[in-house]
Amino acid sequence: MRARDSTTGGVDEYRAVIRLFLRLLGLVYLAAFTSIGVQIVGLAGEQGILPVGEMLQRAQGELGVQAYWHYPTLFWISHGDWALRGVALAGGLFSLALLFGRWVRVSLILLFVLYLSLFHAGQIFMNFQWDYLLLEAGFLAIFLPGGSRVVIWLFRWLLFRLRFLSGLSKLVSQDPTWAGFTALNHYFETQPLPHIGAWYAHQLPEWVLKTGVGVVFFVELAVPFMMLLPRRFRLFAAGATVAMQLLIMLTSNHNYFNLLTIVLCLFLIDDRALRSVTPGWLRQAPPGAADAPPRRQGVGVTGALALSLVLVVVVVSAGQMAGFFRRTPPVAWVGAVEEAVWPFRIVNRYHVFPTIREARIELEVEGAGPDGVWKPYRFAFKPGDIDQVTPVVIPHQPRLDWMMWFVPMGHPLNLYWFDRFLQRLRENAPEVTALLAENP
Repeated sequence: MRARDSTTGGVDEYRAVIRLFLRLLGLVYLAAFTSIGVQIVGLAGEQGILPVGEMLQRAQGELGVQAYWHYPTLFWISHGDWALRGVALAGGLFSLALLFGRWVRVSLILLFVLYLSLFHAGQIFMNFQWDYLLLEAGFLAIFLPGGSRVVIWLFRWLLFRLRFLSGLSKLVSQDPTWAGFTALNHYFETQPLPHIGAWYAHQLPEWVLKTGVGVVFFVELAVPFMMLLPRRFRLFAAGATVAMQLLIMLTSNHNYFNLLTIVLCLFLIDDRALRSVTPGWLRQAPPGAADAPPRRQGVGVTGALALSLVLVVVVVSAGQMAGFFRRTPPVAWVGAVEEAVWPFRIVNRYHVFPTIREARIELEVEGAGPDGVWKPYRFAFKPGDIDQVTPVVIPHQPRLDWMMWFVPMGHPLNLYWFDRFLQRLRENAPEVTALLAENP
């Protein structure tokens, strides 16, 4: 794929960038499917916390035939535990196929369909921005092999929205910790799943932490605009964004989120820049992989689809950005388009920590056996005993441990799943207790 560089007048090549991106996307998909695969039965299985069968039956009763559009998932065919495990396993296998360059287009389509199915099956446990981001990036990637140069722009637009909206949400929220530059004074100890790096970061002098807030605003509010500018600005934006993601990984367990953000930065560079920072074997096409030649001028089927996709993405994302300042889209039909595509999560709203907690509340769940002695259930990854160090689990996301962070907020949706969780513990359901480190 080629695109003319407006700063040098030369032609930028993106063939190696695309190959590397697809390899790394395969790795991210593999991490995501492996992570949810070991949890999905406990979360949404027949004896799980929120069985997907109950959700689908309820949706069908409320929406009728429209439920198939609102909840596009393979589990309409079967929602047994074997089906949940099978979809996760299939996702892992096609992730490997993408990694090694086999059946690239077919693998990309199936990976999107499989992960979308698990996304809806997981319900509130899969309702996170990294799940949105993987689905949106995975959908765009379907048009990438041999596709139009406009897909490159769509990936840049995705990265721009992810980063800029994360900064904008901090301003719009009017959170006092961001406004007062004290957010990092609390973030490292009150985030959902800190690891040992967060403890060290929390010990930094206050002036360093306040400076860090200023850096966050710069990287999230100014740098994203450089992603849409000529080459030298894009290269700076890529470096700044990658550096920020690496710092976050050193202090936080955010599963594959930061890794995927780094991978998306590939579209800010070109083959010329890639050759200077990566070894040759990583850029080479896998044996037997299709490496499409540069497309001649003309639209073609893929180009026409990509242009149609541009219209949907730009219209919906513009409406979403306007939504940060007003409750309804500026034009009614924009909201209708967003509502139509929303079940597929191909265009999403992003906001990373728009508010920061100033205190941490940890719930302790206890159970009493026949002897009447109450003992705590021990979680494997979330903070508990203050004498124990929470582990680094990147790129895994222990979704039950993460969701426990939301329960003290008192939102009805969180209280609902938490009540179901306690019910399963009273039943001593093995699929659910397997999600814990210790069952007393």
